[in-house]
Amino acid sequence: MVPPGPPTEMSAAASKDSEVRTFLIGRGNSRGADSAFQGTMLVCALSIFAIVLLIASELVLRSNLSMHTFGKAFLTSRSWNPHPPGNDANPAPPGQFGALPFIYATLVSSFLSLVIAVPLSIGTAIFLTEMCPGILRGPLAFLTELLAAIPSVVYGLWAVFVLIPLLRDNVNPVFIKTLGWTGLFSGDNTGYGMFASGVILAIMILPIVSSLTREVMSAVPSSQREAVLALGATRWEMIRMGVLRNARIGIVGAIILGLGRAIGETMAVTMVIGNKNVISHSLLSSANTMPSLLANEYGEADSNLYLSSLVEIGLVLFIVTIVVNAMARLMVWAVTRGTPDAVR
Repeated sequence: MVPPGPPTEMSAAASKDSEVRTFLIGRGNSRGADSAFQGTMLVCALSIFAIVLLIASELVLRSNLSMHTFGKAFLTSRSWNPHPPGNDANPAPPGQFGALPFIYATLVSSFLSLVIAVPLSIGTAIFLTEMCPGILRGPLAFLTELLAAIPSVVYGLWAVFVLIPLLRDNVNPVFIKTLGWTGLFSGDNTGYGMFASGVILAIMILPIVSSLTREVMSAVPSSQREAVLALGATRWEMIRMGVLRNARIGIVGAIILGLGRAIGETMAVTMVIGNKNVISHSLLSSANTMPSLLANEYGEADSNLYLSSLVEIGLVLFIVTIVVNAMARLMVWAVTRGTPDAVR
């Protein structure tokens, strides 16, 4: 008598089908669980819209007094004087508030940080992805991502004790000598100002842009690199045409996230920008961004109009963030239109 041999592949497959069938029959009716799961996911998605609407409605409600008092002039006025002088004959008038200096400083310092950080971030990502020796790739990537975990107040302290003296004594004099004729580097060289703010913001957003760019570049298939090299391209041409061209959508997204971080940054900027409510063409002059103004003066608001004006500053910051993200989406669409993987 021949002993039974090992089960064949067909019997193994039949056994698996039997196990699956037994599980599906034994679990009962799962329509209730599926409906509950679908409802839970819908609530999670709608909660995002609810949070945004709650934030917007609260900002509009709290800034209602300021909007009725100043109207559109709030966005174009340079005056920020919570306590105008008065006397016995002429009592002090209500405070005068305008957001233009803070909008200007916020946009200038944020875009200046992009000018500094984007080339460094993309260069770092290219080196770590395409050129770095394997033994160094892990430690360097870890150190780059570690920069994103440092609290902003620590960046601010480092900037006060290290960056400000470095800019004042070594960097700013060079810019004043070579580019002072443009008006962008003129005036008192104290070290504090929009240029220092842009530099510290660039350092803070560099790990964000670099890490996301590196992940996007790593996701580009190796076949793209091999195809470009097979056509006789150099290493730089391979990176430019085979990698960066395919990763451009993700790179734009990384830059958007970095810009969002720069616009909303508070503590580090407050410690280095000088906190003066003025508009100046010189990047070396002191200024005040919208987040730094809120951090400095919200606790000092001693009147309803003063408090409402500060809340309206927060509303303007909220709107600026939305507008910047909308413009970024248009940029992504302009870059990717006509391609099969266009962002919709």
